[in-house]
Amino acid sequence: MGSNPFLFRSILNKIMLFDTVLNLLFSIFYTIISIFEPFFIILPLLISVAYFTLAERKVLGAIHKRLGPNVIGLMGILQPLSDGLKLFLKETIIPSNADALLFVLAPLITFTLSLMGWAVIPYSKHAVFADIDCGVLYIFAISSLSVYGILLSGWSSNSKYAFLGALRSAAQMISYEVSIGFIVVTIILCTGSFNLTYIVESQQKTWFFLPFLPLFFIFFTSSLAETNRHPFDLPEAEAELVSGYNVEYSAMGFALFSLGEYSNMLLMSSLNVIFFFGGWLIPWLPIFQPLLYCFPGSFWFGLKICFFVILFILARAALPRLRYDQLMDLGWKSFLPISLCYVVFLSFFLLCFNSLPF
Repeated sequence: MGSNPFLFRSILNKIMLFDTVLNLLFSIFYTIISIFEPFFIILPLLISVAYFTLAERKVLGAIHKRLGPNVIGLMGILQPLSDGLKLFLKETIIPSNADALLFVLAPLITFTLSLMGWAVIPYSKHAVFADIDCGVLYIFAISSLSVYGILLSGWSSNSKYAFLGALRSAAQMISYEVSIGFIVVTIILCTGSFNLTYIVESQQKTWFFLPFLPLFFIFFTSSLAETNRHPFDLPEAEAELVSGYNVEYSAMGFALFSLGEYSNMLLMSSLNVIFFFGGWLIPWLPIFQPLLYCFPGSFWFGLKICFFVILFILARAALPRLRYDQLMDLGWKSFLPISLCYVVFLSFFLLCFNSLPF
């Protein structure tokens, strides 16, 4: 019985058509995934920011020996959603003498830039939105641009209190960014890479907070100043500036500034984890080795961020506010010389022993 060439050609055409349709479906699927991929980072981040505020109020309540939020939902678990809905439904009021366009754009710029920094943060070895080789430079660029949103908010409000608060905040952020930059340069001299994933993997044997313990304390303290948190919340000193650069904002404008501030706190916590605490790596002590395959790397990364979140809250509860001259003296006369000396000493040490990674 001979083969039917027409039947064979028909089957081949159907297979090719099926393969074409399958490739088309896969390409559509990957296109949809690539479009919505940023939301897989943004939505969990917004939820984390919302419940960061609840955790802060709960921890402060426990320190003050009071209950904290406990009415909305079970044990107050729906309080952040209630606060967000309240701010969303409030009327946005623009001052009559304000520059309306810049007044509206300022909180949007601050909020957008606070989310953009998370694009290069590696949650685990293969969980990162953009694993670029110049991730550290990207973080510095985004953090530098965030000053413009605060300056625009103070200037466009046409209020002397808001403008003075914005100038204070800009001077404070720029001052402490210099120390942070020299500390990160020290880390880069040891690893030889601007890639955040590679910096984490360089800490397989020991985390950097052990050899660079003074730098870690400076970096964490500068993180508090960079995010305008206690004891460095001088831009929002209620006694003299009412509420600082956002004094004229209400409703969603105020909410966007708040979301941007708390998102920056989480971002600085993640940078502390990446540069000094091994990112997603588990502790190298033998007692932790059985847990290596029990929990993914992102679990350890999130656990370490929670530790720094608690430190941010405890700093607010325990430390008094500094004067502005003390704030500037600490940044320029203490942190900057120490971090600069570390860079010079480490460069000289690595050069003498021919150990520069570049």
